[in-house]
Amino acid sequence: MGKIKENSTNNINKQYIQECDLSYAVCKIGGRWKLFILSKLKDNKLRFSEIKRAIPGITERMLTLQLKELEKEGLVKRTVYAEVPPRVDYELTDIARELIPIWDALNTWGGKHRKFIEKQEGCNTK
Repeated sequence: MGKIKENSTNNINKQYIQECDLSYAVCKIGGRWKLFILSKLKDNKLRFSEIKRAIPGITERMLTLQLKELEKEGLVKRTVYAEVPPRVDYELTDIARELIPIWDALNTWGGKHRKFIEKQEGCNTK
């Protein structure tokens, strides 16, 4: 793979994202599944199969990839127990727990915005 040019658009965008705290945060929790996974771990530790059951539509491969990314970012703690069969628990880290009021607020906003859009679409069909 070639070296990325220092003044390429991709490199400039990457630098901006790293320097802007909001963009940086969104990159860490953005995507289709990460907030779902984090929210399922809000109240307690869960095993892989419990998370999988709690999120219909996510594949095992995607869940594995997302959990690895969240663990790498320090948002999820993975604990492996030396048992037969092996048991693995996932839980939020302290820094991830700080996100709970933020995603609760986003959830509230999402509900309000959905109703607003539905109301707008209802007005446009008349």
